[in-house]
Amino acid sequence: MPENYLKINRELWNTRTLTHINSEFYDVPSFKAGRTSLNDIELALLGDVTGKKILHLQCHFGQDTLSLARMGAIVTGVDLSEVAVEKARELATDLNLDARFICCNVLELDKYLDEQFDIVFCSYGVIGWHPDMNAFATIVSRFLKPGGAFYLIEFHPFIWMFDNNQENVIYSYFNDGPIIEVEEGTYADKEAPIKNNSCTWNHSLSDTITALLQHGLELTHFQEYNYSPYNIFKDMTQDGNKYRLRDGKLPLVFSVKAVKK
Repeated sequence: MPENYLKINRELWNTRTLTHINSEFYDVPSFKAGRTSLNDIELALLGDVTGKKILHLQCHFGQDTLSLARMGAIVTGVDLSEVAVEKARELATDLNLDARFICCNVLELDKYLDEQFDIVFCSYGVIGWHPDMNAFATIVSRFLKPGGAFYLIEFHPFIWMFDNNQENVIYSYFNDGPIIEVEEGTYADKEAPIKNNSCTWNHSLSDTITALLQHGLELTHFQEYNYSPYNIFKDMTQDGNKYRLRDGKLPLVFSVKAVKK
């Protein structure tokens, strides 16, 4: 594992945030006007969160965290990027929403926070930034109350095996160590004039689910989807708010609910 992987990825997300905050993809003006940034998959899973204490891991610049606050939840967002957390706090102030944001490596959150939550939540492009699912599951379990639920909505590991054209398998489905790449542009603006290194890991479904089971969580929901709510892969076809590849033959997203025993 590269000793400086956190520095590499922090710089990546600091740079991306400055692009994302002004992008059509994130559409901050409509969010400020009342649009939720949460998608149908997570809204259906979460249900009524009124009064629930929610810990949102890898919250970026806070749109989903603040969407949960608008739904009546008591929210805490955590992110590695100083720029993202600063922008999240600014957005919360602008919208007069009560939300707490913490800037740290998620795997070291226990150094910054000492309480438990009804719900731990994270979604879309999160677990691949961590080298070890056992370490991640340890944090999830640590911050969940007994009987509390962890919700993960994530891109399917199958899709990360392919090149950017989804034509050739170039990466292992399993965690064979860090994947070091140079990222040009960003998923929110592919033509953005930014260039950064990234360090990620592929995690199979078995890695993810087994880690949760081994840390005192009981799986109560698991679902795979042949669509993504985001148009982030090349040559996707659109059906309303659903984007598919190869006529829906590929799994693009999965969702998990796991309850702490």
